[in-house]
Amino acid sequence: MTDLITPEPFTPEYETEEPVLYEVRDGVAWVTMNRTSFNNAQNGQMTYALDDAFMRATNDDAVKCIVLAGNGKHFSAGHDIGTPGRDLLKQFDNRLMVPPHVTRPGAELLYTREQEQYLGMCRRWRDIAKPTVAMVQGACIAGGLMLAWVCDFIIASEDAFFQDPVVRMGIPGVEYFAHAFELPPRIAKEFLLLGERMPAQRAEQFGMVNKIVPRDQLLETTTAIAAKLAAQPRLGVWLTKQAVNHVEELRGKRSAMDAVFHMHHFAHAQNDLTSDNSLGGLDAKSMAAANKKQASEG
Repeated sequence: MTDLITPEPFTPEYETEEPVLYEVRDGVAWVTMNRTSFNNAQNGQMTYALDDAFMRATNDDAVKCIVLAGNGKHFSAGHDIGTPGRDLLKQFDNRLMVPPHVTRPGAELLYTREQEQYLGMCRRWRDIAKPTVAMVQGACIAGGLMLAWVCDFIIASEDAFFQDPVVRMGIPGVEYFAHAFELPPRIAKEFLLLGERMPAQRAEQFGMVNKIVPRDQLLETTTAIAAKLAAQPRLGVWLTKQAVNHVEELRGKRSAMDAVFHMHHFAHAQNDLTSDNSLGGLDAKSMAAANKKQASEG
């Protein structure tokens, strides 16, 4: 019925060989998404490059803090569901103890891939022993939320907004389901069920954003905060991260996320059976059009 059931070999058309840039300045590693022509949509090439960059920063004892940023107008438009560089059926080498997804039939293909590239990687990045800061401008949509949410701090520009519109696909939110931990439950339901944009100013009210600044001050402010974090005692930072993350686990974050991941893949499988793809018949173009229409009506 779909390419998920009968995968065929193909070669994605990558627009860049450097989807992620890496630089260390004054003890701070800057990990920057660089698919600007597609608003930093995340394909496999990018997620594995992000994982490599985070590992590089983790292994470098001179790095005391990590900043995650996105070049261009937007932080991230989410998962890649429609560019020439979409590489759903491409297998990458550095797997996290997960079997190759490209050889798996039907729903197992997507389930295996997303255990690796989304849920698995995001959990690894959340547990990095060093402080992490997301510098968010413009759109932070769906899969973009996962990248920001794994960071310890989120610094946003005044024009930043957050959105998870995937209920439109019949799917209960993105794979790293932190919605009801980042937001109060009733607000999380609003965020998901209406799928509307949440301005940074409102996100800050619920503690999802640490600080909001004008766009032209975003880099300067993030640099200053990263410098303060880099100056903190290494072990103290790691223990503090573990302590707060442990509280989240006691509140059920990991078990809740596991449960919703399975709901997510039940939805993908249902879509494969009832529509022409695992996304409920939608693609990047139709999702973008629906988002623009919703924004103009709101």
